[in-house]
Amino acid sequence: MSYTPEQLSEAKRQIDSPLHKLREVVKTLEAKEDPDRYKSQITLARRRIQAFTIAGDLIRQELDKKE
Repeated sequence: MSYTPEQLSEAKRQIDSPLHKLREVVKTLEAKEDPDRYKSQITLARRRIQAFTIAGDLIRQELDKKE
């Protein structure tokens, strides 16, 4: 499937927003008094960060090909 550079740029923008929020969530949970209590939430957020980062990198690679 082929996407326009505009579609890819918008997808990247949409990924960047939750990625930023997830990073803040991890910081907040790790700063809590008992971060072990939030271990599963931290793990889930980190896995999502990794997935969004991979998606963003793949979009960036595709945009670079189109330039």
